[in-house]
Amino acid sequence: MPIVRNLGRAARQLLQSSGCGCGVSLVPVRGIGVSPRQVASDASFHSVTFSESDHPRVLITGGLGQLGVGLAKLLRKRFGKNNVILSDIRKPADNVFYSGPFIFADILDYKNLREIVVNNRITWLFHYSALLSAVGEANVPLARAVNITGLHNVLDIAAEHNLRLFVPSTIGAFGPTSPRDPTPDLCIQRPRTIYGVSKVHAELMGEYYHYRYGLDFRCLRYPGIISADSQPGGGTTDYAVKIFHDAIKTGKFKCYLRPDTRLPMMYIDDCLKATLEVMEAPAESLTMRTYNISAMSFTPEELAQEVQKYIPELQMTYNVDQVRQAIADSWPMNFDDSNARRDWGWKHDYDLPELVTTMFSYLGSDSRIAQAN
Repeated sequence: MPIVRNLGRAARQLLQSSGCGCGVSLVPVRGIGVSPRQVASDASFHSVTFSESDHPRVLITGGLGQLGVGLAKLLRKRFGKNNVILSDIRKPADNVFYSGPFIFADILDYKNLREIVVNNRITWLFHYSALLSAVGEANVPLARAVNITGLHNVLDIAAEHNLRLFVPSTIGAFGPTSPRDPTPDLCIQRPRTIYGVSKVHAELMGEYYHYRYGLDFRCLRYPGIISADSQPGGGTTDYAVKIFHDAIKTGKFKCYLRPDTRLPMMYIDDCLKATLEVMEAPAESLTMRTYNISAMSFTPEELAQEVQKYIPELQMTYNVDQVRQAIADSWPMNFDDSNARRDWGWKHDYDLPELVTTMFSYLGSDSRIAQAN
């Protein structure tokens, strides 16, 4: 130990007596990396760009949620299996684990997350870790930690290492005082859930980091997302997923929203396509950092009518959950996504009839439809 101390003392003396007279001082190891936590006021960052022969190195946080696995599959097909790392704090199913790289990543552990980015030379980061609307209301402290503190860690690391960062937002980022039909990209946002508040915070912080530090931040406000290969995860729009599972298994569905509750929705393939398209869009084509995207808008009653074309005996009943209903009543009925369609060519593929056909095809309801017929 005396030897180490003597070496350190000698190094400091050498640097301080530099022949150029610069007065160089030693900095701590953490200071070697540049981060908004310690950056000078006039610093600037620039996003990594790729040649046609290069592929981004991708990390997906919260990857075992509704969207992460599907996004990883799409990106691996595009950029190569080993260039896309899926991560979460939960143990993945065998089919997910063996489909490509998977690692443990806790977004509340700044040091661990930073090491993952450095050791794997990450250049794109998709930040999907979040507690959804109804789950967040049941545990506000945890939602605040995951949705806000975790975001801060991701923002700092993304800026420090020049990442292109995608953070999803939501229809839940709007509130009862927002225009609902349609809801434009820029309007008053006063959500009444911790989930919505955290997403408005994410939108504004990402925009701030873009203008303050040059971070290449990109964000889409998702409508309710419907997919066949994942179970409902506690969101207010999850009834539109559960109805298919219950219709096939039991022929009955009890909905927790009123039959006339209209909300914007999207099939997962459209959602993933939009996410990749906005990430690949040239920076000069983006006139804003956060865009609405939309595909369709329907009520539980309209969805049930479409489902009954395949399972006529479906019995639809309603047992309104006042908490979720209040959340839905504060959200947009229709999204105005004209800016996304103009700036980077967004165009959806699935309307309600195509959505229902695809869901039943994927879930394998042939036997039940045959019985109904």
